[in-house]
Amino acid sequence: MQLSSDQIRSRYLEFFKKRGHAIIPSAPLVPENDPTTLFNTAGMQPLVPFLLGVKHPQGERIVDCQKCVRTGDIDDIGDNRHLTFFEMLGNWSLGDYFKNEAINWSFEFLTSKKEELGEQGLGLDPKRLYVTVFKGEDGIPRDNESIEIWKKVLTDAGLKAEVASDDEVVKDDVRIIPLGVNDNFWIAGATGPCGGDTEMFYDTRPEEGKLEGKFGDLVDSFRLIEVWNDVFMEFNKTTEGKYQVLAKKNVDTGMGLERTTVVVNGKQNVFETDCFEPILNKIKSAAKSTNEKSERIVADHMRTATFMIADGVVPSNTDRGYILRRIIRRAVRHADVLGLSETTLSDLINIVVQKFESIYPNLAEKQDQIKEELQKEEKKFRETLSRGMKEFEKLSSTNISGTDAFTLFSSYGFPLEVILELAKEKVISVDVGSFDHEMKKHQELSRASAEKKFKGGLGDTSEKSVQYHTATHLLNAALRQVLGTHVMQKGSNITPERLRFDFSHGEKMTDEQKKQVESLVNCWIQTKLPVELKELPKIEAEKVAIHSFNEKYADIVKVYSIGTEGNYISREFCGGPHVKNTSELAGNSEQAPQHFKIQKEEAVSAGVRRIKAVLE
Repeated sequence: MQLSSDQIRSRYLEFFKKRGHAIIPSAPLVPENDPTTLFNTAGMQPLVPFLLGVKHPQGERIVDCQKCVRTGDIDDIGDNRHLTFFEMLGNWSLGDYFKNEAINWSFEFLTSKKEELGEQGLGLDPKRLYVTVFKGEDGIPRDNESIEIWKKVLTDAGLKAEVASDDEVVKDDVRIIPLGVNDNFWIAGATGPCGGDTEMFYDTRPEEGKLEGKFGDLVDSFRLIEVWNDVFMEFNKTTEGKYQVLAKKNVDTGMGLERTTVVVNGKQNVFETDCFEPILNKIKSAAKSTNEKSERIVADHMRTATFMIADGVVPSNTDRGYILRRIIRRAVRHADVLGLSETTLSDLINIVVQKFESIYPNLAEKQDQIKEELQKEEKKFRETLSRGMKEFEKLSSTNISGTDAFTLFSSYGFPLEVILELAKEKVISVDVGSFDHEMKKHQELSRASAEKKFKGGLGDTSEKSVQYHTATHLLNAALRQVLGTHVMQKGSNITPERLRFDFSHGEKMTDEQKKQVESLVNCWIQTKLPVELKELPKIEAEKVAIHSFNEKYADIVKVYSIGTEGNYISREFCGGPHVKNTSELAGNSEQAPQHFKIQKEEAVSAGVRRIKAVLE
């Protein structure tokens, strides 16, 4: 039986809803107040505060489908495995159930064919399932509890379930493979909550005969594909490197929707599934030439760009905007390889919106804006391409150095494969080794400054960052007083050194307006206003607090209020953390008090301004 990605997503959410899990909406792709990462890259990332002990308004059992973007493998897009945008299904226990329920439900959903009361699993063949568990390393004991649970689950399903020895070889009746820290132990960063995990793998080619061989080799050859992962967070790793048992243990699971759709339907890759079929059909019908890799790159990148723009990202030369710009320009280049007309990319947006709008309604709401941003960037890049070709002609009288090749890449947006193709036509060579060296230097700088890879999902919660977080609420309130109530937050980025705040406003602020905003914020700091957290029903909270109209919220939301009852300066939907009193923004009383200072105010895009400010 074939299942669409929509059916799989729906079945998953309903399965866990029937087991007491509250369905929560996906968080936006752009993390809120998290300077450590550009995008949500995993299903657990928006939930890290709750995994660390913050009470979730929906309770101790939740389930969701989270939008994610990973760009580390962007140059591999076009093969059978890699995607930039994907959806991650996850169910969570926040101090409630643990290993027994998680493992049993995982197996039941993967293999069940029950249809009473509309409860349906994926109906996978249990004989083709293999599982890994944590074997014990670094002073952490082997996860014998998970091993025994799996033995019972598999035996009850009529299967023999032996455990692999230290050689990790699958043979005879071996179905449980213990692996080490690198494979089956999860921790967000260098310290913090952590624990072993159990991963489920599916035999994709049973026609090749009995599954035998070293487990890692079977995975590398794609005979076995991971379909689900249950993480059991039962320890806290201290700064001394010790593992302490947590009083409150959590379960964090993940199942990639696209990959699961491939496995369930017996396909070879995601591009053969309904996740991409409509958009690829349009590309193939409009193309003047055939190139499978280019077709896949255009399909993947346009899907990703649509979601990015809908969640507030616009093309630029820094941070998230640079990632979006690179994705769009790569799509444009490969659209040219296929001979697609200049209107085709906009048409692809329509298909993506139609495919996903019932799940993510902000796509339809932002459809015109998405097209506008795409068309502006496409036009700009085509002008750049023209200049780049002139630069290439200047360089191509001799062999092209790595530095020159990187200039074509970084300044004119020429992918390396395009440079190599053009060089081949000119019968000249490209110093690829030197280009790679330049690229690595660039990537190191990017990781250090802009990309700031995910190290746990929870933003820097140092004292200074928490002060700046509260300062953004004061800044927002001051801007609304000085400029008008049309001002709404469009994004923020907070580090221990400064805050960056994006807001809706159609013109440059005057010096007088900036002084008024600074004076208001500093007045509120000196007035020593209390900061209060309340959890309110969404319907009630929407009447009294500022919130994003483009974001889905749970039925119970957190509202942070600054001021006193009847005289609030600011009331906003927010996940925290914040100071308890605005006086804390003045810093250590033994030193000169800190003052709020706007360093820069500038345009980000049409109708959006950005302020960078400090407490000094």
